[in-house]
Amino acid sequence: MTFASVADRDAIEAEMPWEARNVPATLYGQLLRTAEAYPERPAVSFQLQSGPNDPAETLNWAELKAQVTQAANLFRSLGVGPQDTVACVLPNSTETIAALLGGAVAGIVNPINPLLEPEQIAAILRETDAKVVVTLRAFPKTDVAQKVAEAVRHAPNVHTVLEVDLNRYLRPPKSWIVPLIRPKTPDNHHADLRDFRKEMAKQPMELTFPDSPGDRVAAFFHTGGTTGMPKVAQHLYSGLIYNGWLGARLLFTQEDNIICPLPLFHVFASHVILMAALCSGAHVVFPTPAGYRGDGVFDNFWKLCERWKISFVITVPTAVSALMQRKVDADISSVKYAFSGSAPMPLELFKRFEAACGVTVCEGYGLTEATCLVSVNPPEGEKRVGSIGIPFPYTHVKIVKQTPDGPTECDRDEVGEICVANPGVYAGSTYTEEDRNRDLFHEGRYLRTGDLGRMDAEGYLWITGRAKDLIIRGGHNIDPADIEDALLAHPEVAFAGAIGQPDAHSGELPCAFVELVEGATVTEEALMEHARVHIHERAAYPKHLTILPELPKTAVGKIFKPDLRKHAITRVYNGALEKAGLPARVTEVVDDRKRGLVARLERNGADAEAVGKCLGAFTRPWEWAEDTKESAA
Repeated sequence: MTFASVADRDAIEAEMPWEARNVPATLYGQLLRTAEAYPERPAVSFQLQSGPNDPAETLNWAELKAQVTQAANLFRSLGVGPQDTVACVLPNSTETIAALLGGAVAGIVNPINPLLEPEQIAAILRETDAKVVVTLRAFPKTDVAQKVAEAVRHAPNVHTVLEVDLNRYLRPPKSWIVPLIRPKTPDNHHADLRDFRKEMAKQPMELTFPDSPGDRVAAFFHTGGTTGMPKVAQHLYSGLIYNGWLGARLLFTQEDNIICPLPLFHVFASHVILMAALCSGAHVVFPTPAGYRGDGVFDNFWKLCERWKISFVITVPTAVSALMQRKVDADISSVKYAFSGSAPMPLELFKRFEAACGVTVCEGYGLTEATCLVSVNPPEGEKRVGSIGIPFPYTHVKIVKQTPDGPTECDRDEVGEICVANPGVYAGSTYTEEDRNRDLFHEGRYLRTGDLGRMDAEGYLWITGRAKDLIIRGGHNIDPADIEDALLAHPEVAFAGAIGQPDAHSGELPCAFVELVEGATVTEEALMEHARVHIHERAAYPKHLTILPELPKTAVGKIFKPDLRKHAITRVYNGALEKAGLPARVTEVVDDRKRGLVARLERNGADAEAVGKCLGAFTRPWEWAEDTKESAA
């Protein structure tokens, strides 16, 4: 059965309840099933370097099952039980896959973004009570080992650090040179230091302990990457299997090759793609440790698609924007679809990508708190650009608004908070901290996403804004409170408000507005420098800062951020129009019932098509002020 419409979705649900589906109860059970069905089929491939002829390592499903089993046995031998945590602070590699899956079989795996600062990594290690950490051995041009060593110093319960040496992927003479220039291995912490591969090789290829008897917490994923205490989401085996089942039922087969240059510490790569392969037998290619950030990946991307006969491309809007600056210089006739997530894709970028490479883009929606998948524009059905598509089978969405009489479900096309219930939602226990779960669920089971949206008459879901203040920079979550706290530490700042301003490449970039104390003389430039010193995450540095005579506030004195967003949209859009030499200008930004904040433009003789191309690079909608006046008349 295809998945092209709401009717198709409903028909799949009508076959049987989710609980009656013949899916394994555990991750290891699913791995055994796939390895027995397709032992010789390729499972995962990894390239250290991005060239289409560079060496690559491929494991078939039998080999991957063996390595995951050895990793799980190793973790158990180190005292990791079903409720203990194995942290993985790694870029992509074959070892990363073995550590992630093996960690979830033996205990609870906790992938951590290696780009975070040591204090952030340490905070996550403490929050998850990690016992074992798998990370990189010191290697040229990366400081991951050094950062993790410093983090482990401040995480007293970590007793073992297992190192992955990327030098094994190199060939002579490069592999000879690395030991000569390798930075000193950090040993400034209390944990035992061991080689991950050598320790794995000592373990049997059959599980030395009973697999979990049923469902349990299998993974911790931190949300964002901000300073202070992180939010850590809990993921059950059932949520992981549900994400994988969706991919296997609706998209992938054992004949498919998927290129996924996204980091495995993120749910998109680990749960949506790796789990879909685990359930379908598909083959996933991971180019370079840094994925899209790796040297030459964008330049070689289409040649890599040709090399691996890729049928599905996994991407995000920032990567699509970069790919559009390169020619399609290879045979990509094998590519069926590109799936994009993490942030909305601007309409103009969507059109350019499909025109340039002839590949259909399907946008989807998910979130870490729901173990990821919620909806997608159906590959074989109508794709409504700007929409996040149709909720998946067994995913139920309610649009809810708060009223004086309590929360009420919205009518069709009425904007409210998107609330989700599906097998990936761990109702009542989404976060590790109980306090964070209070008021997080509608009717006790629908996860309140914090995203504002609407459901149209045909069942397509649309995001119109956010109920929460989170800034999403190219899929990376930034807490505005970190920016605000840093600015409020300046003695001449009375109030501060941080929001995400529109950006053609990253979707949003952080920007800030401040109100000064009476008589203050500090400049915007000085406050920007102050922010860079006091904000510990580079991605959170404000791109722009504006001093206002007074920040807009609510009746109870809270900063009213919708007005700040209107201010930023006006400034950014007018700046883009001016740079393009177009006389059109934003005269106001209105809050539209269906679309959220919408910029209204005076034409001023500008070419309409040129304005469309200019502003089509942004995700926020716009319209001509003249048209709205005429319709009002």
